[in-house]
Amino acid sequence: MKLWDNIIEKLNPAQEEIVDDFGEQHQPSSNLYTNQVAYNTIEVVNRGCNLLVDNSADIKLDIGDVLGFFNSPNRVRKARLHELLNFKPNPFYNADVFKRNIYIDLILEGDAFIYYDGAFLYNLPALNVDIIADKKTYIKEYRYSDRVFKPNQIIHIKDNSGDTIYTGRSRLDAAKQSLITLKSMLNYQKTFFDNSAVPGIILITPNPLSERVKSRLLRQWMSKYNPARGGKRPMILDGEFKVESLSKYSFKELDFIDSIKNYENMVLKALGIPPILMDSGNNANINPNLRMFYIETILPLVNKTVQSLEWYFGYDIKPVTQEVLALAPELKDQSDFLTSITNAGIITRNEARAEIRMEPHESPDADELIIPANIAGSAVNPSEGGRPSTDEGNNE
Repeated sequence: MKLWDNIIEKLNPAQEEIVDDFGEQHQPSSNLYTNQVAYNTIEVVNRGCNLLVDNSADIKLDIGDVLGFFNSPNRVRKARLHELLNFKPNPFYNADVFKRNIYIDLILEGDAFIYYDGAFLYNLPALNVDIIADKKTYIKEYRYSDRVFKPNQIIHIKDNSGDTIYTGRSRLDAAKQSLITLKSMLNYQKTFFDNSAVPGIILITPNPLSERVKSRLLRQWMSKYNPARGGKRPMILDGEFKVESLSKYSFKELDFIDSIKNYENMVLKALGIPPILMDSGNNANINPNLRMFYIETILPLVNKTVQSLEWYFGYDIKPVTQEVLALAPELKDQSDFLTSITNAGIITRNEARAEIRMEPHESPDADELIIPANIAGSAVNPSEGGRPSTDEGNNE
């Protein structure tokens, strides 16, 4: 732990003021109504979050070389780290479950916490983690209920935040007002049908009625003119009763379908999902939008996790994107670029292989620059000008 002691000596002179500004204790900024409840009860939120979580967790991680400039005290063997991150993080569940837990916390809470005990990785649900700031360093400790964890025991993955440097903000927080309005509209729609409501109907009588008569008439109308039971049975109005419409708008004219769709699109945009991906049917723009979804949303989300893991374990870690079909055009562009600069003699073949995370080739030529054959003069000695010499017999 000498490295951590040396790091602690390098103090930030403004850290004490930072703690005074932001407070000593911090908790992920989850709003139960707009996050967990919305995820569990609103279809578009559930589907959108699952789209982010499942696609992010499906990307495996490639473990490269040791980062020589940073001697991490938590470094393990390369093969062991590969097993922890891609197959078996701990004895109780596989890497897919582990990564999905991480990403669902990152999306709903804005933070994710991984506890490393020196042998295995465990997820700490972000909703119950408190971050205790330190006035001299950065973070003093993490607390989960009554348990206290040291900073070097926790891998903290933080999403963006505009009001604190200690915790991230859930992407759903930006859509809070849209979620509240959407939930209210769905509740109104449900209540409307649950109560078998017929809006805008009023009975007018020229004479005052007793409360008993009013109650009896209301029960009759509710029982006989109930849309759930047919809703078309005629009634006889006597005693100079009149029927008038209180509202000029029907339920259909309230435009709920279009309004709900607009609010759903706003929620999807806050999550970083092109709304077209949630529509059914064929669409000529689906592939460009799917590619943009991976490049602008999935990969940045995965890279936040990768950067935290790199810093903690001290290895060069990259997401494996070769198997992602949506990124096939991106990979082809990369292949064409590497092929071009390799054939132009700018980099060697092994340097090109390193760019795509492949092992070096054993051939000695793989570490030599390719000299282009179309250089004027000679492909062997470009300094020789003119046309290469030929035999006189051939000239004849």
